[in-house]
Amino acid sequence: MAADRGPLPPNVHVHPPTAQMRALMTIIRSAATSRADWVFSADRVIRLVVEFALNFLPVSPVTVTTPVDGAVHEGVAFSGKILGVSVVRAGEAMEPALRSCCRAARIGKILIQRDEETAAPSLFFAKLPDDVASRHVLLLDPMLATGGSARLATAALVEAGVAEDKIIFVSVLASRGGLRAYCSAYPRVSVVTAAVDAALNAKKFIVPGVGDFGDRYFGTD
Repeated sequence: MAADRGPLPPNVHVHPPTAQMRALMTIIRSAATSRADWVFSADRVIRLVVEFALNFLPVSPVTVTTPVDGAVHEGVAFSGKILGVSVVRAGEAMEPALRSCCRAARIGKILIQRDEETAAPSLFFAKLPDDVASRHVLLLDPMLATGGSARLATAALVEAGVAEDKIIFVSVLASRGGLRAYCSAYPRVSVVTAAVDAALNAKKFIVPGVGDFGDRYFGTD
């Protein structure tokens, strides 16, 4: 299990290591954290990273009038429609944070299952709106380990007509090697994550990691 210290691809954006983010990540990394505290802290991390990801959506200039003396303010507004696509099941934990930030966002689903022996992913189905190609897509999956599932999910979006540069992959934790593998396949996709770890174990789990995110979140560990 060699640690990977290589540089990150230029399209990877890691949330700044604020005291709040570091403290929350410490809680969800600990094997001793109770499930209630783990879910609460994971939800907070997800909210922070989703809000960070929204910074990479396009905006357009807009002028508004304030309530003070009819003053004018030159601001911006988000451009285009947003679609969240969660990779079932762990990605579904990220949907509430997106909905709380973008009330009008639609949610699509992609189901990918990984062979526990080989770690090879297989696509089972993709449920996307008819106008998916016209939307900016936030692809939601809290773990990016080998990058195999991320590549397969992105391929499903591209096949549905979504341009690479309209996809933002949003995760809680990623491995350095997985990021390079994913970004070499999709260099125009923006990747946003809360933290990056340097290694995978023999079972292709991120190390030091947080364990199985879906199991810990949904209580099936």
